[in-house]
Amino acid sequence: MKILFVCTANICRSPTAEGVFRKLVTDSLLDGQIEIDSVGTHDYHVGEAPDPRAIKHAANRGYDLSALRARQIGPDDIERFDYVLAMDETNIKNLKAMCPTRLSQKIELLLDYGGEPDEREVPDPYQGKPRDFERALDLIEAACRGLLAYLLDLQRMRAATTVRPVP
Repeated sequence: MKILFVCTANICRSPTAEGVFRKLVTDSLLDGQIEIDSVGTHDYHVGEAPDPRAIKHAANRGYDLSALRARQIGPDDIERFDYVLAMDETNIKNLKAMCPTRLSQKIELLLDYGGEPDEREVPDPYQGKPRDFERALDLIEAACRGLLAYLLDLQRMRAATTVRPVP
């Protein structure tokens, strides 16, 4: 299974989601079974580490983003990944504009998997204050926990429907 997190520049929200989800998966029954990555729809910060504020706030909660580097979505990313999870509707619009129609069902909002009922998007904290990074982390953590629960349920359903040979 392959999960791709997407935001605008890949220096705040999507690397945070990658770091959070990577730790959750490492601590779960799915460790070693999921490929996780993050990208931006734009090339503003390609090759750069995540925003120092994102690194700091994530580290305060036990997530390490320090080794991540920003990259822009490539032409085959949507084809290659099973789930392409965007942080906001603008990212969805940009992703759908660049992908073949047959792949558009892979593109979803991250918060479709959890968060608060009245929240659909992870607000971009880049121009904000420390509380904005904390708010983004709160939403990302909730959605990543929901995503992991969904994938674990999916794994259980697949295992339950697997035909076992009769001895």
